[in-house]
Amino acid sequence: MGDFDFFIGSWDVASRRLTKRHVGSDDWEEFPGFSVARTFFGGAGSFDEITFPTKGFSGATVRIFDPAAGTWAIYWMNSGRGVLELPPVVGRFVAGVGTFYADDLDEGRPVRCRFIWSGITATSCRWEQAFSTDGERTWETNWIMDFTRASLD
Repeated sequence: MGDFDFFIGSWDVASRRLTKRHVGSDDWEEFPGFSVARTFFGGAGSFDEITFPTKGFSGATVRIFDPAAGTWAIYWMNSGRGVLELPPVVGRFVAGVGTFYADDLDEGRPVRCRFIWSGITATSCRWEQAFSTDGERTWETNWIMDFTRASLD
């Protein structure tokens, strides 16, 4: 519990996202965001809302800790789709790095999805999303968000 306490507060976000996935592209789009995060259940839950003003959508994430398994389940919502995305990615933090996985579909293609939370300090952190289509032999990172603590905190 409390693994996401570092994320409490307001963040400026620099996003880089691949323009095309699964084709070996190195063409990235960059866009800003702003996120506000809170915890609940005494640190066993975490929620954030992120807005992407130049992209025309927002997102929200709910994270819940399973004390019996010692893992977090992370659920994503996108304002453009208006549904709780399933399945969640599930994992844990080890040595200050959080790694989370799910079997999912991307544009109808089965993928193994991985989230990594790393570089965690009092004023910054990084989130990355990657997909594998070959049973985790290779990964294509397709979205990176670098968070910097907003000055209003």
